[in-house]
Amino acid sequence: MKMQFDLDLFFAPSNRLVDEITTLVSRAAAAIMAISPSGAAERIKPDLSPVTAADEAAQSVILEGLSRLLPGIPIVSEEASEPTPILEPGAPFVLVDPLDGTREFVAGRDEFTVNVALVRQGAPVFGCIAAPVFGLIWRGIVGQGAERLDLPAGANVSACRSKTSIRTRKLPERGVVVAVSRSHLDPRTEHFLAQFPQAERIACGSSLKFCRVAEGNVDLYPRLAPTHEWDVAAGHAIVAAAGGLVACASGEPLSYGQSTNDFRISGFVAFGDPTAVDRISQLTS
Repeated sequence: MKMQFDLDLFFAPSNRLVDEITTLVSRAAAAIMAISPSGAAERIKPDLSPVTAADEAAQSVILEGLSRLLPGIPIVSEEASEPTPILEPGAPFVLVDPLDGTREFVAGRDEFTVNVALVRQGAPVFGCIAAPVFGLIWRGIVGQGAERLDLPAGANVSACRSKTSIRTRKLPERGVVVAVSRSHLDPRTEHFLAQFPQAERIACGSSLKFCRVAEGNVDLYPRLAPTHEWDVAAGHAIVAAAGGLVACASGEPLSYGQSTNDFRISGFVAFGDPTAVDRISQLTS
């Protein structure tokens, strides 16, 4: 019988596992960068979303590494070919999106990421996001803080050129900045945004939008169209670790591990300022 990793050790101050997962994500970023978008052999999946050889290369790196670093912990990945592992209610598992923003990658834009998150008791508690083109990684442990690393794709975390602690900001009375999806801006989200007619909109692909909220450069990131847990979990954890909140538009918490619903999420809003949730929820109710 395979022994399961003791996740309590994951949160120990001196634990090296966070750095090892960060290096793994960096290696996955390098695997993507090694493949030209023009030669990535794009295919369309049954859900009409694209997948490429770059998605599969990054996933191979991540799955091999996580199986070694977190023995016995189930891994749910967007591009996995094997059946979804059976998840016990509340038990820990890992969510992986090996290439978030495949459309951006294929189009030759820089806005694609690698996402890895650890979920415990139905909520993300650790997230790590790499932006391969920018040589940046964001990571956070809920309750312990979040940071941005200047780390070239493929480099070991020990080669990090700088680390910067990041924090969300209080919602300003004026000058609200909202991140919106470049590819998935839907009518419900537009209705939400109508409550902020003077807000500055920043269009961006992938989970980079969560990172901008966590850094305090963006106040809100609404996405009220359906998506999947692996698209959200890593960014959710980083925003929460940086002092923000990710929830349904009503303010109710998101619940992860919904395997019977194909790991779907009906929509969410990332709030940089948790105290703004009630005020904004009243506007949208």
